[in-house]
Amino acid sequence: MLYRGFFTGLALLPMPVLYGISNGVRVLLQHGLKYRRKVIRENLSNSFPEKSPAELLEIENDFYSQFADNIVETAKLLHISDREVDRRIEVVGGELVDRLASEGHPVILYLGHYANWEFVPAIVRHFSVPEICAQVYKPQRDKAFDRLMLKIRSRFNPVSVPQAKVFRTLVGWYRAGTPFITGFIADHRSNSSVSHHATTFLNQHTPFNPGGEEIGKRINAAYLYLDVEKKSRGHYRLTFKPIEPESLEGDSPYTRRYLEMLEQTIRRRPGLWLWSHRRWLYK
Repeated sequence: MLYRGFFTGLALLPMPVLYGISNGVRVLLQHGLKYRRKVIRENLSNSFPEKSPAELLEIENDFYSQFADNIVETAKLLHISDREVDRRIEVVGGELVDRLASEGHPVILYLGHYANWEFVPAIVRHFSVPEICAQVYKPQRDKAFDRLMLKIRSRFNPVSVPQAKVFRTLVGWYRAGTPFITGFIADHRSNSSVSHHATTFLNQHTPFNPGGEEIGKRINAAYLYLDVEKKSRGHYRLTFKPIEPESLEGDSPYTRRYLEMLEQTIRRRPGLWLWSHRRWLYK
């Protein structure tokens, strides 16, 4: 109830007020609590050895600003109109989803923890053929917070599928002949310290989990990447792009190509990625 009351209170405030609160939260996190500063700085220095200390600090500042904005923008999803969402979210390439679904392909949509990923379910308003629009999520240990986040993520009526049930659920939809699209945020670290899949990502040896691709093989899926750009504060452009590996030979070509595309997005404006995540905990 405390979570719900706090977030509902924020959601009722106008965006200019929320961004004023975000400015204060940013200062508190960065300079007061020094939230995960060591992790952030280690990740940045390892990812961009060519950048100067001043450049790395600029990225760090940008990260904390976006992180604070994500908090208030996510809360606002509890009380925001479709018209306001359409004003803030530009979607490019929705017709690609409709074409693939019309051709009988389930769509596996890859994206990253970049900018405000909680706004991504708004894409469902920009295509029409898929009967089910789903997102994979990892249940939170705190049950009250988990219920709150599921409510926020249900703003645009997607189906939230727990990680443990993804394979069975997607195969079931495919066998039933139901057109669907499922989003995978696939830039987190592997759940295990032992991985047989690895690549070079952001200048570092990076294990990865090819689960989305492995499921996709079973259901004749097409793979898309959602490229995210921040146009201005609280305004984002989301673009569907085909994932097209140079070769289908070798280990997990679609996942590897996705990570290459995500790195291109991150390098365009590094501060918008989730640098506080311990992505390289397992080497």
